[in-house]
Amino acid sequence: METIWSYPADSGHVEGQDLTGCTVVADDGTIGHVDRQAEHFNMEHLVVDTGVWVFGRSVLVPVGVVRGIDPEARTVTLACSRAEVKAAPRFRTDSETMDRAYLASVGDYYHRLPPRETTAT
Repeated sequence: METIWSYPADSGHVEGQDLTGCTVVADDGTIGHVDRQAEHFNMEHLVVDTGVWVFGRSVLVPVGVVRGIDPEARTVTLACSRAEVKAAPRFRTDSETMDRAYLASVGDYYHRLPPRETTAT
């Protein structure tokens, strides 16, 4: 499950790359934008502001779910659907980004999703 916390090698991620403000897109549409990036306990993740899509909530997404990054278009594409992101363990407060048990539950959820075909972005 460690791979869920690391960018896939073919994602286009560059070490130190700032994704803040990038639009986040799932298989079936836009989710929101990257509010911030964080890494605690070697669990790298994105906090995505969903705007009105999920009633103004943010969601936490492990970077292993990132399918591709397009720095020119400022988009991050995920290898999951909007419904799968919405069904993930609910993100309530920033303190959860430093809660090992919460992060483990999020990682376990995304790790168990069915594998997706990889496509170039």
